[in-house]
Amino acid sequence: MKEEKLLIPTRTAFGKRLISLANDYDFVVCNADTKTCSLENFGKLYPDREVSFGIAEQNLVNGAVGIALSGRKAVLSTYAVFLSMRACEQVRSYACLTNADVLMVGTHAGLNAGSEGASHSSIEDVAIMRSMPNITIVEPSDRSSAESLAEAALRFKGPLYVRLHYRPIPEVHHSGFEFEIGKVYELFASGSDVCLMVSGALTGMALSAAGRLEELGIYSTVVEIPTIKPIDRDSVLKYAKRCGAVVAIHDHNIIGGLGSAIAEVVSEAYPIPVLRVGIRDSFAHSGSVEENYRANCISIEEIIESSRKAIALKGVSR
Repeated sequence: MKEEKLLIPTRTAFGKRLISLANDYDFVVCNADTKTCSLENFGKLYPDREVSFGIAEQNLVNGAVGIALSGRKAVLSTYAVFLSMRACEQVRSYACLTNADVLMVGTHAGLNAGSEGASHSSIEDVAIMRSMPNITIVEPSDRSSAESLAEAALRFKGPLYVRLHYRPIPEVHHSGFEFEIGKVYELFASGSDVCLMVSGALTGMALSAAGRLEELGIYSTVVEIPTIKPIDRDSVLKYAKRCGAVVAIHDHNIIGGLGSAIAEVVSEAYPIPVLRVGIRDSFAHSGSVEENYRANCISIEEIIESSRKAIALKGVSR
């Protein structure tokens, strides 16, 4: 019988896996006195390898960079919105400019944060972070990929931003899935009418939409792009040429997120329609995840409609 894994947030899966690897990898954890991804418990187990900076994200990043430049890998965690905005200068001028070996974990990403509201839901973080040189940005899509990513992140060298989610999301990968930073994953392929390119919390929704599209006689390919920067240009172009139309799906502002990264690649090398399903340049509000998604037209129905539109645009501009 196939083992059924409990749905837990990617932040929890990632943090607990990091803790379980502490005897195998030498790293220091820097906390901001917040409950983000279970790393707030690290100091109880390894008191000589944890530093708490309190609610002071700028100091958090600076301290982590100092540790990294002293020769030890540093891991820091806080809310994505505060890491990318309150500590933006520190991430840029200290972590990225020095190419420091810092693993930066940002939680409560996108509208998945739900009732956390506008102040704590990060809808701009990818746009901000991917504009900085030297940084790598990854976003897992479920518990299995988050657990595997944890070890890959510890092996990685240089500034790495891991974008994690507050609430549980459906499993899309099998138990034992091996995450490779930089790799693109083809999750479903019934045809080449349209390619659904997705990252993060909406991956399960994209797969459900692909099933519905097939019932309607529209045959799609679903590609997960967990490494948003540097984006795999060759893979993006391969699927762009195969399908001729793309729908980009991301729990992030449509400005600057995955859709923007994809559009930049195809517009330069193989111009085709790229439509975006995501946060429509608006703030989150204090409601459920479902309410926030509905307010931004993030749904299976929207993916289906965007797919129809993208297909209709094939060849119009060529």
